[in-house]
Amino acid sequence: MTRRPSMLPLVLEGVGFDAGGRTIVDRIDLVLDAGPRTVVLGPNGAGKSVLLRLCHGLLAPSRGRVRWAQVERAGEARRQAMVFQRPVLLRRSVLGNLLFALAVAHVPRASREARARDALARVGLAGLGDRPARVLSGGEQQRLALARAWMLQPEVLFLDEPTANLDPGATREIEAIVQSIHASGTKIVMVTHNLGQAQRVADEIVFIDRGRIVERSAVDRFFARPATPEADAFLKGELPWH
Repeated sequence: MTRRPSMLPLVLEGVGFDAGGRTIVDRIDLVLDAGPRTVVLGPNGAGKSVLLRLCHGLLAPSRGRVRWAQVERAGEARRQAMVFQRPVLLRRSVLGNLLFALAVAHVPRASREARARDALARVGLAGLGDRPARVLSGGEQQRLALARAWMLQPEVLFLDEPTANLDPGATREIEAIVQSIHASGTKIVMVTHNLGQAQRVADEIVFIDRGRIVERSAVDRFFARPATPEADAFLKGELPWH
């Protein structure tokens, strides 16, 4: 089989986004390449989630351009995926949620169930396939959302605070799955407000404040020697939300 050219890098050029008469994201220039796990940090209201949605294509920029090295084609399975803080699940069984996603992605019917059950096993939900998805615990729902994304083998996975509502045990389970997805070759781009999680999960930090990228650096350097006053104040808990 011929390997398709990579979608990456993803390039944002002068990207801005306005809503309600206010500029949320302003003059963003960013290149995201394959490889390192990228974590987006910043105070509340800085524009982190909006930036992620612009990257994924859920929002169109008010200014500037978002472009992939290879454009997704209509009718083909998407090559990027996004998992939200609150999982969006269908009123179906756990297995049914995955089977539906595979059908939408045009995966041949004969291979769908085996592929879905393999995905459930990888996230520790193998015994819950017949359970209604919406009665799962918060951590289980998030694991299901990750399984649904992972089984489609995306090149890029965007994660918007996937552990914000979870206890420490469930958080560590999600982090382990994210690491496995990264190890399988998927580029991870994640928003979190949890500094400890950023240190555990990230290879690099993109720090955003007031809708602008203020700093980008390797994770160890960012936490040990932030290069900007804004990042230093943020790490000390002194940067207010906007």
